[in-house]
Amino acid sequence: MKIMRSLMVAGALALAGILFYFYGGHQVPPGQPPLANLTAETMPSIKDAFNAANGNVRVVVMLSPT
Repeated sequence: MKIMRSLMVAGALALAGILFYFYGGHQVPPGQPPLANLTAETMPSIKDAFNAANGNVRVVVMLSPT
């Protein structure tokens, strides 16, 4: 019975952690522009910002949920 209760508590904590990760909000460090979602409407502004920083190191990261 104690093992079942421990598993249920661990599962509830894991679920709470996952929910916080996805819905708890995201903050960027001071001085960094906010995160942007890549859509057809935001593509021109992201492209312009990327091209404007030609003297700096630039990194593009695309994450997929698969």
